[in-house]
Formats: sequence, C-alpha cells, structure tokens
Amino acid sequence: MSLLSDAMEKCVMMHKTSQDDPYGGDEIISWQDGASFYAAIVFNSSMQARIGQAQGVSSLYTVTTARSKILEYHEIFRRLRDGKIFRVTSDGDDVFTPRAAGLDMRQVTAEEYFPVGYAPGNSEG
Repeated sequence: MSLLSDAMEKCVMMHKTSQDDPYGGDEIISWQDGASFYAAIVFNSSMQARIGQAQGVSSLYTVTTARSKILEYHEIFRRLRDGKIFRVTSDGDDVFTPRAAGLDMRQVTAEEYFPVGYAPGNSEG
C-alpha cells in the first residue's frame, strides 16, 4: 500500500432527477446515488488559496482518483465518511500521470457544494 492509496476514501456520484409538481408548483428535485469510486480529497489552505477565496474563488479542494476514473466538469459527488458534497470545477482529462508512470492518478479541483433539493438523511453514509 502507498500513502496515496491509504488516503483514498469511498465516494459516490450523485445524479439529479426532477419531476413536475402535481399541484402546479415548482418542480420537485431529488438526488440519487450513482456509481461509487475512491478518491483522496485534500483541502488547499495555502496563502494563495486564501487570497483566491477572499476574491470569490471556491475551488479549494484537490481530488485525486485512479487514472481510470475521469471526473467531469460540474459533476457532483459525495464523500461517504462525512456526507460532504463536492462539485468538480476543472476538466478531469487535463491532469493525469502517463501510462508508463508507476503512479496511477488523475486530479481535478472541486468546491464544497450544497445541492438544491438534497435531503441528507435519505442516503447511506
């Protein structure tokens, strides 16, 4: 086991579904769990990140997965350990190690996210 694989935690993709309100109100939004995967999620507390946060930048997490797991821009996932939800803020096909490398990893940036219509008590954790 490597330090990177030790840092990986189970996460689950989240998919938004919506339906018409039968009483004519706003649409009813719900969230369904999708496929699970493992990721190491690290908070960026550097001075540059703090300055960016003060200027409105919210991509304060680096998410590392295996090369085979491509997280796409604006996909939403939940870390099962604590239920924290993240939205991907970079392209998952930009930063990855080459196949010849001994390290199997891909990275994206993410922000903490609070989805509209999500009820935390309805999912496993």
